[in-house]
Amino acid sequence: VQLQASGGGLVQAGGSLRLSCVDSRRTFSNNGVGWFRQAPGKEREFVAGISWNGRTTDYMNSVKGRFTISRDRAKSTVYLQMNSLKPEDTAVYYCASNRLSSFTTTSDLYRYWGRGTQVTVSS
Repeated sequence: VQLQASGGGLVQAGGSLRLSCVDSRRTFSNNGVGWFRQAPGKEREFVAGISWNGRTTDYMNSVKGRFTISRDRAKSTVYLQMNSLKPEDTAVYYCASNRLSSFTTTSDLYRYWGRGTQVTVSS
C-alpha cells in the first residue's frame, strides 16, 4: 500500500473541496480507510472512515452532514467531499489504511499513511 492524498487548497468559508486518496500500488481495495486531520498545536483526529466495500461509514460529529466519504475500488481511490467548510476545518488532512476490512477511529491502529494535504478555510 502506498497512499497519496491530494485535493487540498485555500477556500472561503462555505466553500467545498474534494480530497482524494490514491493507492498507487492498487492493493488497498480490501482494506478500510480513514481520513484524519491535524491542526497546528492540536492532536491528530479522526474525520471519517469507510469499510472495504463502502457499505459502512462513520464521521466525527462536527463534520456530519457536511462531509461525505466514498470510494472507487476500481480506481483504488477514496474520496472525502467536504461541503460548507468552516475555518475550524483548517488542518492538514491525511488518509490512512490498514490490513483490516473495516476502519477504526484510532490513528495508532493504521499501518499505512499518505502525505498530508493542507486545507485552509478563510473566514
